[in-house]
Amino acid sequence: MNLFEKQSCEFITRHIGPDEHETKQMLKTIGEPDLDTLVNKTVPPTIRMQHELNLPAAMSEHQYLQHIKEVSLQNKVYKNYIGQGYYDTITPSVILRNVFENPGWYTQYTPYQAEISQGRLESLLNFQTMVSDLTALPIANASLLDEATAAAEAMTMFFNTLNKHDHITHPKFFVDNEIFPQTKDVLYTRAKPIGIEIVTGDYKKATIDSTYCGAIVQYPNNKGSIEDYRAFINNVHASGAFVVMATDLLALTLLTPPGELGADCAIGSAQRFGVPLGYGGPHAAFFAAKDDFKRSMPGRIIGVSVDANNNRALRMALQTREQHIKREKATSNICTAQALLANMAAMYAVFHGPDGLKNIAKRIAVLTQTVAEAIEEFGIELVSTNFFDTITIKTDNLSRIREKAERQQINLRYIDNEHISISIDETTLTEDLYDLINCFEDDKNPVTFDIHSDDDPEHIPSKLSRTTSFLTHPVFNTHRSESQMMRYIKSLENKDLSLNTSMITLGSCTMKLNAASEMIPLSWVHWSKMHPFAPANQTEGYKQIVDDLSKYLCEITALDACSLQPNSGAQGEYAGLLTIRDYHEANGEHHRNVMLIPISAHGTNPASAVMAGMKVVVVKALENGYIDVNDLKAKAAEHSSNLSGIMITYPSTYGVYEETIKEITDIVHQHGGQVYMDGANMNAQVGLTAPGLIGADVCHLNLHKTFAIPHGGGGPGMGPICVKKHLANYLPGHTAHPDLPKGKATNPQPLPNENSGEQKNISKSEVSERVTSPLGKPEGAVSAAPYGSASILLISYGYIRMLGNVGVKNATEYAILNANYMRARLQGQFEILYTNHNGQCAHEFIVDLRPFKKSAEIEAEDVAKRLMDYGFHAPTMSFPVPGTIMIEPTESEDKAELDRFCDALLSIRQEIRDIEEGKMDKKNNALKNAPHTQLAVVNSEWNRPYTREQAAFPMYYITQNKFWPSVARVNNTYGDRNLICTCEPIESYMEAEA
Repeated sequence: MNLFEKQSCEFITRHIGPDEHETKQMLKTIGEPDLDTLVNKTVPPTIRMQHELNLPAAMSEHQYLQHIKEVSLQNKVYKNYIGQGYYDTITPSVILRNVFENPGWYTQYTPYQAEISQGRLESLLNFQTMVSDLTALPIANASLLDEATAAAEAMTMFFNTLNKHDHITHPKFFVDNEIFPQTKDVLYTRAKPIGIEIVTGDYKKATIDSTYCGAIVQYPNNKGSIEDYRAFINNVHASGAFVVMATDLLALTLLTPPGELGADCAIGSAQRFGVPLGYGGPHAAFFAAKDDFKRSMPGRIIGVSVDANNNRALRMALQTREQHIKREKATSNICTAQALLANMAAMYAVFHGPDGLKNIAKRIAVLTQTVAEAIEEFGIELVSTNFFDTITIKTDNLSRIREKAERQQINLRYIDNEHISISIDETTLTEDLYDLINCFEDDKNPVTFDIHSDDDPEHIPSKLSRTTSFLTHPVFNTHRSESQMMRYIKSLENKDLSLNTSMITLGSCTMKLNAASEMIPLSWVHWSKMHPFAPANQTEGYKQIVDDLSKYLCEITALDACSLQPNSGAQGEYAGLLTIRDYHEANGEHHRNVMLIPISAHGTNPASAVMAGMKVVVVKALENGYIDVNDLKAKAAEHSSNLSGIMITYPSTYGVYEETIKEITDIVHQHGGQVYMDGANMNAQVGLTAPGLIGADVCHLNLHKTFAIPHGGGGPGMGPICVKKHLANYLPGHTAHPDLPKGKATNPQPLPNENSGEQKNISKSEVSERVTSPLGKPEGAVSAAPYGSASILLISYGYIRMLGNVGVKNATEYAILNANYMRARLQGQFEILYTNHNGQCAHEFIVDLRPFKKSAEIEAEDVAKRLMDYGFHAPTMSFPVPGTIMIEPTESEDKAELDRFCDALLSIRQEIRDIEEGKMDKKNNALKNAPHTQLAVVNSEWNRPYTREQAAFPMYYITQNKFWPSVARVNNTYGDRNLICTCEPIESYMEAEA
């Protein structure tokens, strides 16, 4: 390799932790002569890929940043007045730099370990408080995926509240004509599989009876009109049903909030609170409801509790909120939230405060009023005289107006052949109105207008004007200067352990490096300011990313078509199952509704299957963690005529490549079923094997795992699905963008019993002919935007381009190396539960901690909390086996960091041994009392049977870079019994300090 080739490959050595010397040392510890031998002993030869991936060669970070800049310039940044739930916004620079672009915020994991997540938990509590205050509803969650899916969750919540599983008495759900089209689309998708009957109409004329479970209205509505829904809400309540209002947080600073109008639930998007458009996402949706729904609300709720020292502490409340724990009894499959974006929105409210938000809203309302009055002077008809930021006009000159707008690089929303909407946002300046109003001018007179900036907006009816206060808590009224705001953000960041602190070894969650060069372009204007419904000729840069990334993912998975629409892993599961369902129905086999799911599967699998209208049949596992093939054969035969498919994870959830995998997929195909593969463990497949080679028909990919999108403290995520060509026509569609292609598969053929495991060498020409990004049906959306959280697709695109065809395979090989090195170091001191016949694990492995409960009364939670004192986040807890930890180091960690973690676990093992041998008390020891806060260690009172040094600095390396947990062990039970999910009055803080 010459000097210039080395430069192009430099990212590979920066992404992969161990260097050549460390690799040799690690292989020696494992007992293998070289990396190829280790991989050959780990991955079954029958499923190995026999050709190199047809991906571009690697490029350096410098080359990539030049390349992605050139691609971005294919996008045309017009002034957007499209609206429809998406608005340009101003991200305060202090938030952009210190949150959005800060690995201390975007590399955090979901706050399951509350003691080292107090910073983001406080910010998410701020988000909940903000939403609760603005909607006037008492309880809010810590964000959902997008507005449309939040609406679908509300509908499902109402449906499940009033209907028993096998006895549906309230099947109908009313959808007002004037809600956003993309929301309607997702509602239809979600309603059909579970038996909800959507009824659309004008809310003013609707007759709601006892067959309805609920209704949804938009406030302000699709055309911008502010409607008084009080009478309608009362009518719905009189029938025993519930109402959800889709609304706008900024509008609610001026409008009577949903809670005061009588709504049971309010949903919407927090995007315009400082979160870039990004061609559709990621954006945090909000969901607030009456207290009656607190135990059935979807998503995560952050609550206030106390720690072991009775100090205030935050944590995720009501752990059953993670509904996939309930498996097939779940009413939602939500696993990913949009935590990073919720934190940005919360910080936006903290920075601006109630007065600042209201001033922004008033400016928008005044500018909208000014445009409306100017247009009316031209004799153009307004659809509604009550509005906030959006007006809709009726015209017979639409084509002329559009031509003039586009000539001025202005995007309006063209609803149909005679209606145009205009939405003003906080980036609109008074000087922008000249060009905007000029779109409607006859070119004879100069544009003039009057702005009445000191007056209250005249087009908000007095009976719907807000009279109640909001955001009264000190946190929203303190941080006005940039110095205050910067320090507040930093103070919260310091309470959180992120990847910029130490490795996070979460099995199944793949917390790998999120390289800076992958992240940098997200802030660039030509990516961040693109509206998801902008005309296709303005979004050629995004089209190139979508097309190329889809091709790459099809090549990596050995599948034929790809949808990038699902904006979370669980959403990908759901979309994949709907694709299978629709395929069977198209073949006239509506009865195929049985989904086989191994008992070891992640809980989102059965939850997603139920949401897709399927019946879950559990398949047993053997003692070694493998799927019980005999049980599978029996279940497949028993349900043969109704078999829809199987959901499998590969390598298995137990961290082993099952040699029987092709037999498993063959069995399912023989009985007419389809094979769905959960892509959670793709980091152990890329370049070595592939779902299509194993026999999968559809696979979802967690881009926030294998393909380097950061977890963001619990989100964003992306869950695209790749499918065989016979399923391509059934991928999610989207109705909200008329310029989007519907997409058809190349020569689609029904192949219900195809043996998909046969390998063949794939030529470059065949790859180029693959269907890469069809939108399948002209409906059936699973997300609000056509390509989900499109802006973060750039991260995975950059990951593949900078690693190249060789590097992505190397990443898999080193993921296997790192896991087996840690396994080898820990074996003998801990019991490793599952390995293959060569004694190797895949990219992760399970450590059994159950014996210590008997020998020392130490449980997995004690080990997890004690790891915090050593500066580490715990591995995955008690999944898939209770009382264990699952370790996945990823390829990104170097040998020194792997050793630090292993040394910490081995030191903890010695601490357990001290308890076992009676040297340390079983009740009062460093593990039971962990984690140890700084306040506890420096306190003048220390009555524990071990030293302060043993508590806080059990190993020397910790003294060089100590991370202090900010609270002691959190009392979850207390918090659930005393549920507080918004910021408490300031007096409570004073009491806690006293």
